[in-house]
Amino acid sequence: MTRLAATTLTFALLAGSAAAEGMQVFPNGSRPSVKGPEANFTGAVRVDPLFTAPEQGRISAGQVTFEPGARSAWHTHPAGQVLIVTSGTGWVQEWNGRKREIKPGDVVWTPPGVKHWHGATATTGMSHTAIQESVDGRNVEWMEKVSDEQYGR
Repeated sequence: MTRLAATTLTFALLAGSAAAEGMQVFPNGSRPSVKGPEANFTGAVRVDPLFTAPEQGRISAGQVTFEPGARSAWHTHPAGQVLIVTSGTGWVQEWNGRKREIKPGDVVWTPPGVKHWHGATATTGMSHTAIQESVDGRNVEWMEKVSDEQYGR
């Protein structure tokens, strides 16, 4: 089974577990937006949490908005990550790989442990939904920032 299929199956099981205990509704506005921490991002970044896994689950998701020129630091995910681009134009790049353009409707799968970054292009903002699973309570390992030289390649 691919990791994406496993993530989808886990999400379906998580939804089934929640239904067995009773449906929960988390109203819009009940999860405040936060500024992307300067240690993990370059430029103006806003994170809108969508959900975190309940006690029995491992999946969390957020809507991340990058202003032009903004980007994440290099990082990995212990169980991988799915990005669904919702607006704008951005870039993704894995360590020693080529920078790739992403646009609305694109879905990006990053396997577990792959060092990468993502963000807006130099001239256009970009938003994506980020979905990831936690392993031992962690869903990301942050590393060094993407240099201006790396970003500009």
